[in-house]
Amino acid sequence: MSWLVLLIIVAVVVVLTVKDIRMNIITRPVFQWFKKALPPLSETERDAMEAGDIWWDGELFRGNPDWKTLHQYATTKLSSEERDFIDNQVNTLCAMLNDDEITKNQDMSDEVWQYLKDEGFFALIIPKEHGGREFSALANSTIVAKIATKSLSAAVTVMVPNSLGPAELLLHYGTLDQQNYWLPKLASGEALPCFALTGPNAGSDAGAIPDTGIVCKGEFEGKEVLGLRLNWSKRYITLAPKATVLGLAFKMFDPDGLLGTRKNIGITCALIPTDHPGVNTGDRHKPMNMGFLNGTTSGEDVFIPLEWIIGGEVQAGNGWRMLVECLSAGRGISLPALSTATGHLSARTSGAYAALRQQFGVSIGEFEGIQEALARIGGLTYQLEATRILTATAIDQKLSPSVITAIAKYHMTEMGRQTINDALDIHAGKGIQMGPNNYLASCYMGTPVSITVEGANILTRNLMIFGQGAIRCHPYVIDEMVAAGMEDGEKGVKEFDPLLCQHMLYSATNGVMTFVHSLTRSYFASAPVGGATMHYYRYLSRFSRALAFCSDIAMLRFGGELKRKEMLSARLGDVLSHLYLASAVLKRYEDEGHQHADLPFVQYSVERSLYLCAKALDEFINNVGGLAIRALLRLIVFPLGIHFKMPKDEVVKSVARHMTQVGVVRERLTHLCMVDENNGTAVLEEALEAQHKAASAYKALNKLKRDKEIRGLTVIELIEDAKGKDKISNEQYTLLTHAEELRQRVIAVDVFAPGEI
Repeated sequence: MSWLVLLIIVAVVVVLTVKDIRMNIITRPVFQWFKKALPPLSETERDAMEAGDIWWDGELFRGNPDWKTLHQYATTKLSSEERDFIDNQVNTLCAMLNDDEITKNQDMSDEVWQYLKDEGFFALIIPKEHGGREFSALANSTIVAKIATKSLSAAVTVMVPNSLGPAELLLHYGTLDQQNYWLPKLASGEALPCFALTGPNAGSDAGAIPDTGIVCKGEFEGKEVLGLRLNWSKRYITLAPKATVLGLAFKMFDPDGLLGTRKNIGITCALIPTDHPGVNTGDRHKPMNMGFLNGTTSGEDVFIPLEWIIGGEVQAGNGWRMLVECLSAGRGISLPALSTATGHLSARTSGAYAALRQQFGVSIGEFEGIQEALARIGGLTYQLEATRILTATAIDQKLSPSVITAIAKYHMTEMGRQTINDALDIHAGKGIQMGPNNYLASCYMGTPVSITVEGANILTRNLMIFGQGAIRCHPYVIDEMVAAGMEDGEKGVKEFDPLLCQHMLYSATNGVMTFVHSLTRSYFASAPVGGATMHYYRYLSRFSRALAFCSDIAMLRFGGELKRKEMLSARLGDVLSHLYLASAVLKRYEDEGHQHADLPFVQYSVERSLYLCAKALDEFINNVGGLAIRALLRLIVFPLGIHFKMPKDEVVKSVARHMTQVGVVRERLTHLCMVDENNGTAVLEEALEAQHKAASAYKALNKLKRDKEIRGLTVIELIEDAKGKDKISNEQYTLLTHAEELRQRVIAVDVFAPGEI
């Protein structure tokens, strides 16, 4: 028997090490299978797949993340100029905003519009040489987030010109003449931009755009020139009703060969003044009754010269790649900023309200059900802020990390949705009564907008995150695809052979290390720090190995069909996503100097991510194939079962306690939230502070009540009875009456006389 085993081992070694034998027995058959298994990619899919950069996502996907690399990333810091702008212009703008009036009027005031233009709010990303602010991605994000805590409509208005649109496309691809002409106008506010991509029959499927541009000759400024005859119908275009310059995506055709031999040139982007003959704008949508401008644009037989193509004729047909590469601003800056703002607003207001609102004689913040919701808000808000900063750091390194920004877009908007839902649950009746003092309603109504734009969240999770990540982040798949696609088959096989060998070793290593880490509770996995967070790094390394191994199994099992197995690929995408989200939390904790009071927030968010990683892998294994493959994967990934759980109750209570108390932890957690007298947040803060100062007086009052020395149906009656019986001092009486007056103002809701609504 031992001789048989030895012979088998020798045979395997010979097959793997002798190139000619390996090529015939392994490489050529696998090469042929790989060519057949390659997913058929459309041109737009290929552009999306090849666009963008690989960053920390590559480390996480490949099974052995170097945590020192994460810690060495230089986190972006706000410059003194950026801080000054936030402390002055942003705060001034927020003081001017009345979100209730914006919603009623379905627009901002003329004064606000002019202030935005005069102070360069539409020029945050435009270089100073063109009159812009030239701020960092972090500053852009911070500005949008702070505004969003006061008015989501105003934040969207500011974010769009600084996001996917004409300014960014011009900066990356515009000709020198286009930049010199348009960027100063955009910076000064003389030109207000919008960008039209989505149409009635083409949302996320850019390849289905029916809008066309036909190369032809036409008259422009009294001369016959070569240009495009455009026909389009677009909808959901933010700022379109007021825009003076329209960025337009369309399919370009050259049926008469006026430019060359290519008939179907492809998706192209052009810049068109909205007062150009034939351009229609002005009609509006009402997205969730928000006050930002959103509407339609159309055009029929609109002739434009070729030089209006962004980047000129040389960029004709490159429109989709241009758009995909610039999506980092929308997905990585703007939408994460809105979601983080939702977390900050929800955390600050819900913590205070839970401390102030009373039921059954106690603050509702003492109920464990409320504490559970508060902890979700607090933990997710800490994670949202951490992810916002880390993602902005990548963009400020001049990267366009397409997988990471897709993760940020999907998970941060979903986390924002969770926090605002919990905030509404805690506020209950207070949260659903509309009016000037409802500081949550606008954010709640606007959340589905973020969920929907820049690719609906279902699409982002099920197709984009793992669909791009599996190929872009994998160390060998792209090169293997290139080899398999070579016209010279023999050359392709020779290129494929060393890649296949490395790939097999890579997969085997990840499988073995996944099994070892699972058996040892990740004890031998690397961690860059000791102390309270050391085991988190080890667990994340374990899941990184498991993700790499399971991804290879999935690609081997399904080949090109994997992209249609959306539920399976989405689960693997969830693992990659939560590895990134947890990484962001750990980096923030390190960067901020291990703030001990923040540890419960770190524990909550990382333990939640670990639990969701395990849950996603468990569901993947349950659905990946037959009994044999499921049993093998479970043996390797979870040989001792799943021990990852949601955070313990003691962590939940600790997070909730920090959120309901006045102090630096609450301030640090919610520092982006604007406090304003016009929307009820100022009185909320004042009431919490007053309750904090009157804490000992409340304690004395409650003791008198328990001892039945005073009577009353309300707190005010108890205070008055205690004062009348000389049971409390004048100072205590003053503190209690002031705190109670403010508390009553907090729990009050807006009421309207007949005919006012």
